[in-house]
Amino acid sequence: MPAKDHRELRVYQLAFESAVSIYEVTKSFPAEERYSLTDQIRRSSRSVCANIAEAWRKRRYPKNFVSKLSDADAEATETLVWLDFALRFGYLSVDQHKSLADRYDHICSQLALMMAEPHKWVPKSASAK
Repeated sequence: MPAKDHRELRVYQLAFESAVSIYEVTKSFPAEERYSLTDQIRRSSRSVCANIAEAWRKRRYPKNFVSKLSDADAEATETLVWLDFALRFGYLSVDQHKSLADRYDHICSQLALMMAEPHKWVPKSASAK
C-alpha cells in the first residue's frame, strides 16, 4: 500500500489545496452571495475531501469504498457547476476559472481511476481474509 493515510493520497492533497484556493477566492465574492453561491461552493469543495477520507476508511469493503468515492466525484462535479456560475456572474476571471476547473477535472479523473480498480486499495490484511 503506497499510502498509509488519506492525507498521503495525491487526490486528497489536490482536493484539499483546491478547497483552500476556493475559500481564498470566494472572500472577494459579493456579500449578497454569502449564503448562496459562496456557501455552496465552499461546502461542496470541502465535501470532496471529507468523502475521500471516509472512502479511505472504508476501503476494506470495495462497494462502500466505491460509493464514497462516487460521492466525492459528485461533490467535485457540483463544485465545477458553482465555478461556472461564478465565472458567468463575473466573480472569477477566466484564468481563475480555468485553473480551478482543471484541478477539479483532474480530481474527477483520479477518482474514476480509483473507482475502476477498488481492489488495488484494499489493505493487505483485509485482502488476505
